[in-house]
Amino acid sequence: MDSIFILLMVLIMIASILLVIIVMAQNPKGGGLSSTFGGASSAQFGVQRTNDFMEKATWTLGGTIIVLILLSVVITGKPSATAPVQAPAKKEAPAKQSSSPAASTTTTPAQTPAPTK
Repeated sequence: MDSIFILLMVLIMIASILLVIIVMAQNPKGGGLSSTFGGASSAQFGVQRTNDFMEKATWTLGGTIIVLILLSVVITGKPSATAPVQAPAKKEAPAKQSSSPAASTTTTPAQTPAPTK
């Protein structure tokens, strides 16, 4: 069960990193990494198709992350059927208290009387 959880966590991390890269590369209102690195104008390279792809990739990766997280919760949230049942611990009998008053009083160190002249 742990190996499935680790696999799902690795997939979630990979999808999250890809999502960050896609979001950073998008072309918001005329600027962004896609136009910065290319140096070409929008008319030459066809940035409109690139933006459509990046928008679809963003939604797909976001949905993938949500599905993977829900799947990991469902898979790892179930109680295992092979969990060992623990027997109740044996309770020891309480210590017997003595009924003598001497045992219940606290003792203090012996005090020596002050010498008198």
